Amino acid sequence: MKITTFNPQIISKDMNSIAELFEELGFEKKHNPTGIGDYNASGIRMADANGFHIDLSQGENMPIQQDVTVIRMNVDNFDEAYELLSSHGFKNFYEDKIVQTESFKSAIMISPSGFAFNVIEHIKK
Repeated sequence: MKITTFNPQIISKDMNSIAELFEELGFEKKHNPTGIGDYNASGIRMADANGFHIDLSQGENMPIQQDVTVIRMNVDNFDEAYELLSSHGFKNFYEDKIVQTESFKSAIMISPSGFAFNVIEHIKK
């Protein structure tokens, strides 16, 4: 398994106000996917002039009480990454449901101590 992207991601009930803060810090919006998965999630991918990235996400009725910070980890083999993290006691935030679209597979995996990865594989056609 190869990691292709590794950066922070903030899951929030109000990603737009967080995006405004990061714009003030010098980040620009690069990508804005919408309508993702059962939570009808939206996202904003941002980057600054130094090449640093941050991803922001929000979804309808997501079961979060406050903002949650995870590590976005794009990989070239989702199943291998999912299995590796599961073998280390990580649990799927979506209760073993995989978010899948035509272009990617994803799951937020939470460690026994509480830190989390959003594991993503982009599907190339």
